Amino acid sequence: MTDDLPHASSADPDAKRRPATPEELKALSHPLRVRIVRLCGDRDWTNKQLADRLGIDPGTVYYHVRQLVRTGFLEPADVRTGESGALEKPYRSTGKSWWLTVSLDDLDLSQGLAPVEAFQQELAEAGPTSIATYARFSLHLSPEDVAELDRRIVAVLDEFIEHDAERAQHPAHGGIFLVHRALDPGSDDAAASA
Repeated sequence: MTDDLPHASSADPDAKRRPATPEELKALSHPLRVRIVRLCGDRDWTNKQLADRLGIDPGTVYYHVRQLVRTGFLEPADVRTGESGALEKPYRSTGKSWWLTVSLDDLDLSQGLAPVEAFQQELAEAGPTSIATYARFSLHLSPEDVAELDRRIVAVLDEFIEHDAERAQHPAHGGIFLVHRALDPGSDDAAASA
């Protein structure tokens, strides 16, 4: 967590967040950047280490890391000496991505949803035995119910995020909380997608 984060009661998650700027939205609109931020939240990574870990070209990683540094999602960590004796410049996550609210109205969903794509990639890479817990549900919810469910879940996540450094000796776990409106099987949209 960075020093510029607002401090408020964990019962009101919106009091801790601020809306993402258009520049921040753009920075988090690519699944690769979402994965880089997540990886750099666990430990410091160099461009080369990220490229090797993600199986992509170092130049591509460099481009995306620069975008994340420019928008404040990553920051340079202390320069260190690598295994070969060369100096390395690693990066770490600032934790900023957690404390932003992102309206779905502000996202360009024509190319997909980057956080969901990044999550799918991470889960596929980790394999099914990595799943620690799972809950699938179908609920009938008003817009107000959806907002209340989101508020409650995010408040619980906030409590864990705020104290995550105290549990750094334990394995990292990833996850995503996503609620979607189910497609009505009798609707025109359902017929068009069949």
